[in-house]
Amino acid sequence: MIYWDYAAAAPPYDEVARTVEQLMRLHYANPSSLHRAGAEAAALIERAREVCAAALGVLPGEIKFTSGATESNNLAIKGAALHYAGRGRHIVTTELEHPSVYESCLQLQKMGWEVTFVRPDAAGAVNPEDVGAAVRRDTVLVSVMHVNNEIGSVQPLPEIGRAVKAANPRTLFHVDGVQGFGKLPASPGDFGADLYSLSPHKIRGPRGVGLLYVKEGIQLFPLLSGGSHEGGLRAGTENVPAIVAGAKAVRMAAERRGDFVSRILPLRNRLLAFLREIPEFTVNSSESGAPHIVHFSYPGMKGEVMARQLEQLGMQVSTRSACSSRLAEPSRVLLAIGRDESTALGGIRISFGDEHTPADVDALEQALLGAVKALKIAEGGMR
Repeated sequence: MIYWDYAAAAPPYDEVARTVEQLMRLHYANPSSLHRAGAEAAALIERAREVCAAALGVLPGEIKFTSGATESNNLAIKGAALHYAGRGRHIVTTELEHPSVYESCLQLQKMGWEVTFVRPDAAGAVNPEDVGAAVRRDTVLVSVMHVNNEIGSVQPLPEIGRAVKAANPRTLFHVDGVQGFGKLPASPGDFGADLYSLSPHKIRGPRGVGLLYVKEGIQLFPLLSGGSHEGGLRAGTENVPAIVAGAKAVRMAAERRGDFVSRILPLRNRLLAFLREIPEFTVNSSESGAPHIVHFSYPGMKGEVMARQLEQLGMQVSTRSACSSRLAEPSRVLLAIGRDESTALGGIRISFGDEHTPADVDALEQALLGAVKALKIAEGGMR
């Protein structure tokens, strides 16, 4: 069985898994405790903060640890909206965003905020001028993802960041960097971002930990009340093993990005070309997309049917974002880029990891041909 769902959850590096186990056994003390064991645990967290900051080119104090990118996105969006409500109650985002961003904005909308959803083009790219034009005097926050988790489209973040600040220097700019880090150059400073979310388990780190970069001077309304952890932003006893192992994964992803792209991008481009030759498929990813995601549809055939057929042939794939994969409705992202409902119901996502080889792509291509043949036979028999 070959696993093609790294964008949903990547298998942890062996050294990352060992780090989690070792720290669970050796450094189980509460980092807030005053005894030496607590101080040692706290020191490990601060070292992890320094490692993550170095990988992102920011200050250690600007790194906040959370339980995952969903919490980081919620904290960035709701925390900014609630703290800076005196500036206004308007938010700008896009129609492409991950559910943790999109639903956070809808929740604020129900609470009285106004949200502008910028529409992408047919390739899934957002025009920076459109984002800038949507910013108003009362716009508190703009949130745009780096790489779309479904079709892999890449947003021009430096240009968007400049457009946001030109329209209103006081508007905060948040970037969901989950699918971009480790695959593309990613630095909050280069994007002009005030807030940046990251998830180690997408880059072969552990689950249960996330990062939120908060630019020095920015304040957020805490969503979790309790202790004064993470500078008062996120109450709760820190997950020391996950934080330290997550920082290791962040460092490794940053160091290995060049090698990842040089090996995986040709495989991704080869698969794209192959898919375009199959008349039953509609390719939804563009050549200018991220190096690790390929998305296509079999119009008229539900994505889960194709996914099950491919699994029978030894290939594990997904139909869309793992957070939305069990929904029966058409893909919101595919509808946003102009696909019809039939195409939006039949999407399949292939996401590469650093372990994939040309032989794996050979096997996938043969499985795709076999799946199409089997489904066409089944479809003919049902008529």
